[in-house]
Amino acid sequence: MGESIADRPLSQPHRDRLAPDDPYYNQICAAHERAQSLGDPGYPNPRSGLFVLTASYLAARGRCCDSGCRHCPYLR
Repeated sequence: MGESIADRPLSQPHRDRLAPDDPYYNQICAAHERAQSLGDPGYPNPRSGLFVLTASYLAARGRCCDSGCRHCPYLR
């Protein structure tokens, strides 16, 4: 049995992982939304270029991996 998903839209990162006042917030959220709508597992971070997993991909795993993922759907 998997963990419960956090009570927030999967399009929104947890505030502890991406602050709303981050200068890249809108770009990151747009990249995340685009990747989710295409069914991609992730997207390149607009700031660093590193690959970031989407909330949908992480939710399909069924549990938190405790790796500090920006879009962790389990983080409350």
